[in-house]
Amino acid sequence: MPGLGNIQILRVPGNAAVRDLIRQYQASGLVAYAEPDFRVRLDGVFPSDPSFLDGTLWGLNNAGQNSGKANADIDAPEAWSARTSASNVIVAIVDTGVCYTHEDLAENMWTSPHDGSHGIDVLAGSNDPLDHNGHGTRLAGVIGAVGNNGLGVVGVAWRVQLMACKFVDASGAGSVSDALVCLEYARTNGARIVNASWGLDDPSLSLFNALFSLREEGILVVAAAGNDARDIDLIPHYPAAFDLDNIVSVAAATRQDDLYILSSYGRTNVDLAAPGDEIYSTDSQSTNAYANGQGTSLATAYVTGAAALLRAAHPEETPAQIAARLLAATDALPALAGRCVSGGRLNLRKALGVPVSAPLLTSAMPAPGEPFVLCVTADPGRACVVEVSTNLLDWSPLSTNVTGLTGSFSLTNNTPGNPRGEFFRAWLAP
Repeated sequence: MPGLGNIQILRVPGNAAVRDLIRQYQASGLVAYAEPDFRVRLDGVFPSDPSFLDGTLWGLNNAGQNSGKANADIDAPEAWSARTSASNVIVAIVDTGVCYTHEDLAENMWTSPHDGSHGIDVLAGSNDPLDHNGHGTRLAGVIGAVGNNGLGVVGVAWRVQLMACKFVDASGAGSVSDALVCLEYARTNGARIVNASWGLDDPSLSLFNALFSLREEGILVVAAAGNDARDIDLIPHYPAAFDLDNIVSVAAATRQDDLYILSSYGRTNVDLAAPGDEIYSTDSQSTNAYANGQGTSLATAYVTGAAALLRAAHPEETPAQIAARLLAATDALPALAGRCVSGGRLNLRKALGVPVSAPLLTSAMPAPGEPFVLCVTADPGRACVVEVSTNLLDWSPLSTNVTGLTGSFSLTNNTPGNPRGEFFRAWLAP
């Protein structure tokens, strides 16, 4: 291929030792270089946002950092290889408002074509839903903080339209009547998903009817199970416990894949869990503020972000179909068995249909007499086994390790050289 720097591709005999052939070519003086035909894999997508890269956002990518359990996450990097954007999906955050000028949210705020606002403040009777509590802003960051912008955090959806519907005041108090006004605003302004990280213990018929009406409009509602550490099958918490197929109710899980200590649960009335403890996100104190939070509210935001990506991928599907995809794609956990419908924690990779990558084993060509440095690359947080053989029949374990935040680990093979050569292989541990 003269157009690609005079590269030549050679097929070698099946019984040839590739390393020996490369040494012969390099010693011949006939070529500038020679190398094996390296394998290529699709990579997980790693955004430039600092708190993702340093492992703070464990719910997206958990390789065991900070006493976590490897792979106790939603497999976000793997999922993002398929989709990062839900830019055509409007998500209504019915809550305390949003700090819509925040450096990590401003680009993803929905803008009204009528008045240029970013939502509604029912309490003040205005179109300025600025957050004076912080709760709604933290939800917004989990759902859709701008991805790959080199700032702060990244949301489950890198691009999405965040609509701020404010009905809860700075002290955290709100009313059903004001929530209904927000729901109507969301319905009439094109929202496809509603995040409801709040609840009440009274079975409000008006709230039920409003959410049923959203169902008829094809709008999915993601609701928090509550933070009372109780079974909401026995003592319901609404709207999570309403029996509507457009409602997905969410419990909170920890970085060890346990149920968060304050999370409510319910075999029938809670659908799945999502990361909800030690969650770092955007905050409303300033336009560049970030803070930690916990609870089913933030777990709900994880599911909302996932639902937005699924909506973008399957725009023709009903809320019930999107909900079914979310539930069918969970990771089953012992801590959640009998505690929710799915018995599992959200897995975005599975929901978007992205398979687990097989490990890729590579090495640099060592100088004579020096050991190999092997590199194993796979999805982040995966346990991989490396084995060695001299005859391709009998294999001995060399190492078992877990890929890190970037999906790789290295090891040095100090086994003495063998004139017949050594072969290596890697596979995912059970």
